[in-house]
Amino acid sequence: MTLRDKVVLITGGSSGIGRSMARSLAAEGAKVMVTGRSEERLQNLAAELGGPHAYFVADVAKVEDATAQVDEVLRRFGQLDVVVANAGIYADGNTWEGDPAYFAQLISTNVTGLIFTINAALPHMLERGQGDVVATSSISGHKPIYWEPVYSASKHAVQSFVHGLRRQLIDTDIRVMSVAPGRTLNELWGITDPKEIAEIIEKREGLTSEDVAEALVFMLTRPRHVTVRDLVMLPSNQHL
Repeated sequence: MTLRDKVVLITGGSSGIGRSMARSLAAEGAKVMVTGRSEERLQNLAAELGGPHAYFVADVAKVEDATAQVDEVLRRFGQLDVVVANAGIYADGNTWEGDPAYFAQLISTNVTGLIFTINAALPHMLERGQGDVVATSSISGHKPIYWEPVYSASKHAVQSFVHGLRRQLIDTDIRVMSVAPGRTLNELWGITDPKEIAEIIEKREGLTSEDVAEALVFMLTRPRHVTVRDLVMLPSNQHL
């Protein structure tokens, strides 16, 4: 399948995996709208991509923003072929030492915001009779990881939602998928120095955001009879 002229909404598109996804899908000929909370970074990315691509400032944890971003895609492009629910934040460390308010924000972004976004997109896809829904999950959604239990809990919720939603839509031509990377070297992990990234890659202990974006392109370009329900990808030397 080709992605040329497909309209794609990517949440959390201003940095990390989302930014790389936007670049990769734009290179495939898709029309991309990225959303996030940082207008400056979104503007810079949209300017870099050029062409028909667009951005919209939104906090997916707010239902009005999650709905507005879908409305804006439809206003600009007239359709929505792919929604990539990618927005997420991270927490690690001992649970009893964490900030409950930040935990609530994490769940609101990683779980509630994902559900809000997909909820807003699905009526249009159902009306058109086709679409793709992709959630950015994590290896933490497939096995509990003790050093990040709250984040892991959020990604387990994402996996449960994705699997249930796929079954609800199984008689339609709407595919529901998730991509679940391991350690990815970007802002979420606080690793942005190119030299440090290269050293970790050399030891096969990390993925790049571009690796995950390439996986997304693979998933979306499978024939319509193929659903990549879960694509789990790890650095070769990550002990998980």
